[in-house]
Amino acid sequence: MRKLVGSCLPEFSEIESEKLKGSYDFLGINYYTARYAADASNINVETLSYLTDPKVKYTCVRNGVPIGPLASCGWLYVYPQGIYDSMMYIKKKYKNPIIYITENGLGEKCSSKNRFTEARVDEMRKDYHRDHIHRLGEAIDDGVKVKGYFLWSLFDNFKWSASYSHRFGLIYIEFRDGNLTRHPRGSAIWYMNFLKNKDTEPLKRQLLVPGK
Repeated sequence: MRKLVGSCLPEFSEIESEKLKGSYDFLGINYYTARYAADASNINVETLSYLTDPKVKYTCVRNGVPIGPLASCGWLYVYPQGIYDSMMYIKKKYKNPIIYITENGLGEKCSSKNRFTEARVDEMRKDYHRDHIHRLGEAIDDGVKVKGYFLWSLFDNFKWSASYSHRFGLIYIEFRDGNLTRHPRGSAIWYMNFLKNKDTEPLKRQLLVPGK
């Protein structure tokens, strides 16, 4: 990083550097999908950008095979193994810090004609959350200090780059009826049952932040 973008990095005094060491309480990780990465150190760019600074080529396909199933939102490939691998890497690289999963979810494209009767069946989202929570449980069993999990999102909301066309919510919101009517999707029913299931208590004690 210093070699590639050193002139753009902020400078800290020795006192500031000492204060920064170990000063964080936890790491917050947003995980949605994964990519393959290949060296692109020979790329010459005129304008520095966080997209080109690493000099890495990203792709979702290797040898003609996608890294996982593609969600209808068009950019998210489902790869639950990636959240496990990320947790294990952070544990090894950064001396096993406390981690909170601050975002994890799957979006689906929703057309203007796609009302609740069509949108309520979301098997892909249900499987996505089930499989990612399962992988987090495996990471915890392997010693990673995951202390909380924030599912994205409970409700459909406004997406900064996609407006209301991409829906991430377990709860479907009808934005056009003037009342913002809410309907639970199949994934919401699954998550409710997961929370009620006594067999998942050990995992929930690790992942679910208690209300205060």
